[in-house]
Amino acid sequence: MANTVLIGAQWGDEGKGKIIDVLTAAVDWVVRYQGGNNAGHTVEIGNERYVLHLIPSGILRPSTKNVIGHGVVVDPLALVKEITDLEQRGADLRGRFFLSDRAHLVLPYHNLLDACREQAASAGAKIGTTKRGIGPAYGDKAARVGLRAGDLLDPIFPALLQRRVEEANRVLGAWGQPPVDYAKLLADCQAATAKLAPFIADTIPMLNEALARKESILFEGAQGTMLDIDFGTYPFVTSSSATAGGACTGAGVAPHRIDRVVGVIKAYTTRVGEGPFPTELLDAMGEQLRKTGNEFGATTGRPRRCGWFDLVVARYSAMLNGIDAWALTKLDVLDAVPVIKICVAYDCDGERLTTVPANIRKLERCKPIYEEFPGWQCKTTDATTFAELPAGAQAYVRRLEELTGVKVGLLSVGPRRASTMKLTQDF
Repeated sequence: MANTVLIGAQWGDEGKGKIIDVLTAAVDWVVRYQGGNNAGHTVEIGNERYVLHLIPSGILRPSTKNVIGHGVVVDPLALVKEITDLEQRGADLRGRFFLSDRAHLVLPYHNLLDACREQAASAGAKIGTTKRGIGPAYGDKAARVGLRAGDLLDPIFPALLQRRVEEANRVLGAWGQPPVDYAKLLADCQAATAKLAPFIADTIPMLNEALARKESILFEGAQGTMLDIDFGTYPFVTSSSATAGGACTGAGVAPHRIDRVVGVIKAYTTRVGEGPFPTELLDAMGEQLRKTGNEFGATTGRPRRCGWFDLVVARYSAMLNGIDAWALTKLDVLDAVPVIKICVAYDCDGERLTTVPANIRKLERCKPIYEEFPGWQCKTTDATTFAELPAGAQAYVRRLEELTGVKVGLLSVGPRRASTMKLTQDF
């Protein structure tokens, strides 16, 4: 398969884990290139359900090699738990899972700082963070004071950690919080290192040598375009580059090595956390979408905010990422909806907008301009080909293609591997 970047084209939670799992049948490597364990990818195989937070979804394919790239911030304690859980369920990670020695660490003081900042923020300024320490860890990285996975193997790690704990405790003390216990944290990190050491490697030459051998790589993004630190609804965003460009900087491969970009997009829209959401439904229909689509966060369990398909967001994502094909998910969630709406533009103080404004206050004033579409009101989950879908469902998919200017290459009508149709020959 072509070297592919797979990204979320909305606010995350588009079903990337399931799509990645489908695509990994035809790739040699899967690389996670940004984010942290604030994201969760859910994969269902038979009667088994897996929720992965750091390890790439390709780990569930025994022949696939998997890398956590240096663009990811890694909680070593959480990663050990994830590895242990997978091993207890029969997965063998030896020789096919690698952690970049350049990946920055998320440590308990990051989580505490994250929670303090969120708690202190005024109501309108709260981000809705998962409090997993992701922002503070990326902050340390940018400030050039962070610790990296390779540091765990260095004999001077205790001194490096002590310096960071002392600084963190000064900040926590100013917030009125108790200090982090350095001795306990060091012991926890040393125990984690014993488990992680066989997996820590310089993954940059590893991946580039694989490319030289013509092996295929799937670059796995977390979160979504509208949560990108630069292009998303700032400041209600994550702290990393969740767009396709992040694959190069977060994995260490050159741009010309990428052959295509696949955008995962829902047949409607969801978002978790705070921030503007023009098509949000605060009514019975929103609740119906949430219940039917099981829209609760894989990492936090928080209910997701639900709304109609947002064409403005979809076209913005297609432009930014250079999306070559959509993987459209959760079409089946709309099966019982009598009238479906598509937001084709925004109205902001009488001005018609067809792209996402950078000014968050302007976006908050945007009202959706809808095109209505008749629902099909029958089951799609048993369909195995596009032709087997109800005529209304087929028409809806084709309308989304027409409006976005991007073809649907994969179409999902359920959570399992078998509930996925390949609509173009390059999948």
